[in-house]
Amino acid sequence: MNKLQDKVALVSGSGRGIGREIALKLASEGARVVVNDLDEAPALDVVETIRASGGKAAACVGSVTEAGFADRFVNTALEQFGGLDIIVNNAGYTWDNVIQKMSDEQWEDILAVHLTAPFRILRAASGFIREAARQEAERGTPVFRKVVNISSTSGVYGNAGQANYAAAKAGINGLTRAMAKEWGRYKVNVNSIAFGLIKTRLTEADAQADASIDIAGRKIKVGVNPQILKNAEALIPLGRGGTPEEAAGAVYLFCIPESNYVSGQVLVCGGGRP
Repeated sequence: MNKLQDKVALVSGSGRGIGREIALKLASEGARVVVNDLDEAPALDVVETIRASGGKAAACVGSVTEAGFADRFVNTALEQFGGLDIIVNNAGYTWDNVIQKMSDEQWEDILAVHLTAPFRILRAASGFIREAARQEAERGTPVFRKVVNISSTSGVYGNAGQANYAAAKAGINGLTRAMAKEWGRYKVNVNSIAFGLIKTRLTEADAQADASIDIAGRKIKVGVNPQILKNAEALIPLGRGGTPEEAAGAVYLFCIPESNYVSGQVLVCGGGRP
């Protein structure tokens, strides 16, 4: 029996990168997954990959910051799979600048995607979670549910040029600890993973000066200067950046029954670098 057999999982931002690997990992252990991405094509690709492997998945396309998205995301799980057991708040991107050059839009957009959107998703799920926990307690069949919020070492230790991102990721750690206390009575474990350098399209060496991603019609520059990337990897005790598959493994640890007595924690997944 797979450890997540028949569990229902929401994974935001799961069409690409770390989110994709999280969705595939949870599905490989038996979870039914609601896949989300800004764009339809990558979301459907992950859904088809899961189904081709014998798993079950559905797509919920759109921005996590859109009005009404959180309810739509949660309702997709309830309507397609009849329940909700795991929530992974993963969606996000970076939009860096030193503070004197950072616009209000940069500040507000990053807080919206990394902090406000997870809050809304958890709020949207609260009605189902409370009622399900009540019914399970009455039947004497308690069920542990899992929330894994994706943070960053920037949110734990700070990072120059990322006042917006560091503040948002520090905020998600605070939200994690608050929700662990609120939802403990419902048998919900709430934890966060603070990733260090994980090699994705957002952090790969920038061989092209114009490398960017499209967020709501706006071009956001991505990539890291190759020398900066090399210097950063040299400081990691394991000698390299992590892979999306390794990042997904850290999330998986907080989703399995063995973590049922772990809650309110921030796990740094950074190859040994603080």
